[in-house]
Amino acid sequence: VMDLNNFGNAVLFTFHIIFCILKACLGLLLPSRRKDLRGEVVLITGGGRGIGRHLGKEFAKHGAKKLILWGRTERCLMETCEEISLTTGAECHYFLCDVANREEVYKQAKVIREKVGDVTILVNNAAVVHGKSLMASDDDALMKTQHINTLGQFWTTKAFLPRMLELCHGHVVCINSILSLSSIPGAIDYCTSKASSLAFMESLTLGLLDCPGVGCTTVLPFHTNTDMFQGMRVRFPQLFPPLNPELVAQRTVDAVRTNTPFIYLPWTMHALVILKSFLPQAALEEIQRFSGCYTCMDTFKGRT
Repeated sequence: VMDLNNFGNAVLFTFHIIFCILKACLGLLLPSRRKDLRGEVVLITGGGRGIGRHLGKEFAKHGAKKLILWGRTERCLMETCEEISLTTGAECHYFLCDVANREEVYKQAKVIREKVGDVTILVNNAAVVHGKSLMASDDDALMKTQHINTLGQFWTTKAFLPRMLELCHGHVVCINSILSLSSIPGAIDYCTSKASSLAFMESLTLGLLDCPGVGCTTVLPFHTNTDMFQGMRVRFPQLFPPLNPELVAQRTVDAVRTNTPFIYLPWTMHALVILKSFLPQAALEEIQRFSGCYTCMDTFKGRT
């Protein structure tokens, strides 16, 4: 028999859940309070091109004090850094760093603390895709995807999160993918790595609940129009057009400013998550075939 104390706790818990739901609904109707990004030091992995390039420009536009770009191609990093500095006037630095290399990440993190300062917003954006089936994939290419897309987040977060916790000020951002929740054939390496990355961020977000001033944001976009997934085709592009990287960057920065833990782009991706929770597997397979997701990677010729 439930005693009075446990009964009271159960009632309070129920009211608290209802309050959280009502608060979230109200937040959809009323404008949210947005934090000021002036004074922030933002580090973006994979910052030389694609979404990373637009993230740098968007953070600079909103007044970030310093931008730091990490990547593996110096020409792209240099061009993006110069563009950000010229168009926004923001202080921008770039460093060559392969996030798959743990020792290199820790070494460059130390260099940044000494030369630039404490990173207060970390954006884990670097990613690759091999774009082949399991049997057609080279073992080293499969490992490369996991090391960059998943393990790289472990190393960067371990390098910069401790100082954020000391300062009671910081934000960890992950540019994930809707493919972490709904995989497709022909990108088994990418889907697996993004599912692992999502689990990492869900655990990290919960682990930081009692850490004041430090938050997390995970962005799960649909297919984005960048070189990475060039050639990918869905059956009805008018109904499911690829996202513009500028939009993904804008929504990401806005989510950081409103301290939103998870965002799906576009919002209709919420329906996909709901459908997966109750539709039988046979029905989900038919949706994949009808929408063209089953064969969308057959024409893939993107950048790995």
